[in-house]
Amino acid sequence: MRPEDLLCPSPKGLYSPIGDFYVDPTRVVPRAIITHAHSDHARPGHASVLATRETLDLMAIRSGPAFAGATQALAYGETVEINGVRVSLHPAGHVLGSAQVRIEKDGLVIVVSGDYKDAADPTCPPLEPVRCHVFVSEATFGLPVFRHPDAAGETDKLLASVRVFPERTHIVGAYSLGKAQRMMALIRAAGHDAPLYIHGALAAITDYYVAGGRDLGPIRPVKGAPKAAFAGAVVLAPPSSMTDLWARRFSDPVACFASGWMRVRARARQRGVELPLVVSDHADWDGLTATIRATGCEELWVTHGAEDALVHWATTRQLRARPLHMVGYGEEDEEPAVPAPEAPPEVPAPEGEA
Repeated sequence: MRPEDLLCPSPKGLYSPIGDFYVDPTRVVPRAIITHAHSDHARPGHASVLATRETLDLMAIRSGPAFAGATQALAYGETVEINGVRVSLHPAGHVLGSAQVRIEKDGLVIVVSGDYKDAADPTCPPLEPVRCHVFVSEATFGLPVFRHPDAAGETDKLLASVRVFPERTHIVGAYSLGKAQRMMALIRAAGHDAPLYIHGALAAITDYYVAGGRDLGPIRPVKGAPKAAFAGAVVLAPPSSMTDLWARRFSDPVACFASGWMRVRARARQRGVELPLVVSDHADWDGLTATIRATGCEELWVTHGAEDALVHWATTRQLRARPLHMVGYGEEDEEPAVPAPEAPPEVPAPEGEA
């Protein structure tokens, strides 16, 4: 059996013709397997969704409880059979609930990475490379120039600035799912125990992280807090809020932004970022290449990002490789998903549930 018989790119996303399911489809489909709850991968409206329990919960928080016609939670390492195809989920280290999708039929194993990172993150299980014949990898930072520094060191930069400017508010732009909570955990690990203030858009997801046992220390809403409380405080907010009226309540703030793209100085200047923090929830070049090697794959497919460089690297190491030129996936997630206007399609009668 050819790998393309088991999984292939389609206009709606990666599709398994044998299993009759999609992985992270970009349009509404009858049966979807979702790697994680960022809105470019987890669109609402599918008839049936299979994902980790955390991803399903986070999708419900972001898109409402009726985000899919039916759902099925799968624990890491648990296997289900869908139309004769064996499917299991494995930690991706990207955000809480993120998973790689292992697909097996007649001895052929394909693993779809979703978004992933191999850096330490106290808010989610670490990446576990999965042995396979074909590895389908993202390449958001798939250029050798991207080598992320240690996140703890970037956090130290933030707290050093807080000490130097105790009268100013440090506003940290951080994506609402994953990055914001990781920054909170990093700040706590660095010994900063003062209350952290958050934009209201971060509250529900942060509450979910805390309810799951992640100690993020004292968290306070910005809304309703006296202006004097923000002197010397760290405030976390979605990046989009840093340029709107919401940010004007802070006097002389220090604009910070936590993203792997802060390695590119032009991006920091364009956003008016005074203190760029190079903290990414995606693997850098070394993380991508190390993970690919760890899978032992014979063939590499690259879904989105800097595809050509990673394909070239693979071919120089005697791996078959090709770019898939998938569209519809962003560099990172910022805004909640918008519910699909169309009704979900009917669920077909499967041999195994998705």
